[in-house]
Amino acid sequence: MPHILAVDDSSSMRQMVSFTLASAGYAVTEAEDGAIALDKARGGQYDLVLADVNMPNMDGISLIRALRALPAYQYTPMLMLTTEAGDGKKQEGRAAGATGW
Repeated sequence: MPHILAVDDSSSMRQMVSFTLASAGYAVTEAEDGAIALDKARGGQYDLVLADVNMPNMDGISLIRALRALPAYQYTPMLMLTTEAGDGKKQEGRAAGATGW
């Protein structure tokens, strides 16, 4: 079963994403910020990372940049799930290694 890491500082957003993905048959691990997600990623392997952009401690773009530096996550799909729509942020996300916005 594919395992997804859902990262968002909003508990209601994490719950909604987790419920939807679990209902579709995916295993989901939640993290409330990028720093916690990075620790979880170092301790396990995920098939997909969904991350918010704006979070405390470590934002989503910094998380993706840190994950891409790990050999185990060089080719893992990483999607930004956010209300941010500015071209500058999207470009910053692509440069960090996001595979979708």
